[in-house]
Amino acid sequence: MKHSSYIFVLLLAALLTVSCQQKTDNIEIYATTDLHGMLLPFDNTEGLPTGRSLANVASVVRSKGSTNIVLLDNGDILQGDPLAYYYNFIDTTREHVVADILNHLGYDAATVGNHDIEAGHAVYDRVRRQYNFPLLAANAVHTESGEPYFEPYTIIRKRGVKIAVFGLITPSVPRWLPESLYEGIRFENMVETAARWMPLIKSENPDVIVGLFHSGMGDEDDTGEDENSTVAVAVNVPGFDVIFCGHDHRQDVTEVTSVNGERVLILDGGSRAEALMNATVSFSKNSDGTVEKKISGKVIPMDDLPESLAFIKRYSKVSDSLKAYTSEVIGNSTSSFGTRDAFFGPSAFVDLIHRMQLDISGADISFAAPLSFDQSISEGELRIRDMFRLYRFENFLYTVTMTGGEIDRHLEHAAGLWFDTMDDAGDYMLRYRYDDNGKPVMINGTVRLRNPSYNFDSAMGIRYTIDVSKPQGERVFIISLEDGTPFSHSSTYSVAVNSYRANGGGGHFPAAGITNRELDRRIVSATERDLRYYMTEWIRERATISPEPITDWKIIPEEWASEADDREMKLLFGDN
Repeated sequence: MKHSSYIFVLLLAALLTVSCQQKTDNIEIYATTDLHGMLLPFDNTEGLPTGRSLANVASVVRSKGSTNIVLLDNGDILQGDPLAYYYNFIDTTREHVVADILNHLGYDAATVGNHDIEAGHAVYDRVRRQYNFPLLAANAVHTESGEPYFEPYTIIRKRGVKIAVFGLITPSVPRWLPESLYEGIRFENMVETAARWMPLIKSENPDVIVGLFHSGMGDEDDTGEDENSTVAVAVNVPGFDVIFCGHDHRQDVTEVTSVNGERVLILDGGSRAEALMNATVSFSKNSDGTVEKKISGKVIPMDDLPESLAFIKRYSKVSDSLKAYTSEVIGNSTSSFGTRDAFFGPSAFVDLIHRMQLDISGADISFAAPLSFDQSISEGELRIRDMFRLYRFENFLYTVTMTGGEIDRHLEHAAGLWFDTMDDAGDYMLRYRYDDNGKPVMINGTVRLRNPSYNFDSAMGIRYTIDVSKPQGERVFIISLEDGTPFSHSSTYSVAVNSYRANGGGGHFPAAGITNRELDRRIVSATERDLRYYMTEWIRERATISPEPITDWKIIPEEWASEADDREMKLLFGDN
């Protein structure tokens, strides 16, 4: 009898334990970031199928079921492919394709990115109204009310789990974009904003707190004002379980420890539908309401996921319309031209941009850079899609006044980002990422530059040299204006430059001594539409163009530069 009583007590204890603890299925959180218009499996710039897009995400939604997953987007979705451009600025009456697709897939929330802001109020306000879910960014604040312009956070409920998603955008937007694109909004410190909102989020008693930050990883020493401050928020603002970040176009999965000792999972998802971020939340919810949770994460290559044929069929008419739009012939080119030469001196690719900027603006001098690392346009018919190859971004064209000294310092800054200092002909000329042994970092057989090529500004309208044997800051020597007229550091010139650069992007204008506040009185004129639009019309008017390198600058010593050209072209681009 005593033995039977003992067994009964054990069984009762087991039943009580089970009743006090309920196992719930995993919650899968998926996030896309920096899609840059790659919504459908076709690159409308290159005119080629991609095999990766939201068609792959559609297959995940179908297999998992929308009630079992949380689906998030982390911004920079409204720029980067003619598909987005078409619905931003050409077809503005129908529902925006971005809103249509994300609503169809059942997205639960999104954070706004800096390139979404670049599309302008008319675009992102329209898309926001059409979303069936909240658009987030707690640190994008109304200048008058001090309240968030977008939603600061949202609460999502799935399978009995309460999930708080808190959004932030990089506060560096004013460094890159003209104020007209974000009129009435200021961008505040990420760490301070997160610290201010976390108590309110916790008061909602969520089971999981998710950060959705359009900002790169950075490190814990960042101030929160930096372009990439995700780690700084994770470390300095306790409470987050997992953070999805982006903007820096990297892929990474890491964990950091917050100041109160809690581990925070951070995922970074690359760009242009390269990958899908996935965090799995496994938890046990107790009868007292407490939740024991475990979080793991991975970055899934998008082309490892099947495409949804139903999704592709649903948007086939959209895809066909875009193919027709981008195939429109606007002119002809008598030769092929590309960006590779631009790393080693004057190039037909960049000089065509210079010519257009000077013609459109009437300025004395033009600044321009290869906006794509490795891009080319073929001889023959020029189509709308070629204009997206030539000019990637929706920048405006400014005409500004600069002194000769400011022009010199601008070019010195560009040269510092672009070139290393050579002691002899065998040294590296371009600035690379180096490993601990001082060797350029190799990825898939080619090296990587330390800085992005879109910051490698050259100039048209002046004759100058860049001496790579000299230390940084002492390399540029401006000989004269292009027509031989003397160049003076104290004289004032009109300069054609894109809005990203003029507003501080890349640091060139700050290095020249021109602040954002100072810029306001320097702007002589600005285009009403994006520069690519005016470039397209420029070609239409001429019908046939003959791109060639025509700027009058060179790298010296010329013998060293010639050797480096042969050697480093292979380092950058392989034997192709």
